[in-house]
Amino acid sequence: LLRKSNLKGMTVPGKEAENRLIIKLFADDTTVYLSQHDNFQDLEDILLTWCNISQANFNIQKTEVIPVGTEQYRQDVIRTRKIGADSKPIASSVHIAVDGEAIRILGAWIGNNIDKAVPWSLILKKVDDTLALYRILRVTARWERYHPTIIGRRLITQMFAGGMTQFRTKAQGMPKSIEKKLIKTIRDYMAKGNEHP
Repeated sequence: LLRKSNLKGMTVPGKEAENRLIIKLFADDTTVYLSQHDNFQDLEDILLTWCNISQANFNIQKTEVIPVGTEQYRQDVIRTRKIGADSKPIASSVHIAVDGEAIRILGAWIGNNIDKAVPWSLILKKVDDTLALYRILRVTARWERYHPTIIGRRLITQMFAGGMTQFRTKAQGMPKSIEKKLIKTIRDYMAKGNEHP
């Protein structure tokens, strides 16, 4: 329905207009791309039709809008709740992200002028809690009771520090400040809390 609609979506540089970017689907997540010439109400009507036909539910309350374009355009969208001069206002129940606010899309944090280190704080805490020796934690105690060798510690580090950071690093990169903190946590764990270079 969306691809056959009059919605223009976004064009990707170097692609023809018929290859417009309008929708990405993954499991139960839907990301829709609209241009300033589209109408948000048209999108909602299409989604309602699709839900009626498929007997699925689309959770409009979880809808979030990230304005893309110049700073002036983004501010206009936030102020007027319109993506174009001729479009109807977006419902007040739909959240529109302001500059500096990150929105989670498939595990990556997207937004305009966001601090790239902020989304990493939860992951760093999980890695730190999992590997830190100086804290009494169930997970750490579980690994420490086996008295892992240096090779065992390397495997534990790869499972947790590597496993917890790999997707986000690939999806949006890792800021140097986060990399330094992660390296320190890993070194502290590998050295069993002792001093290290």
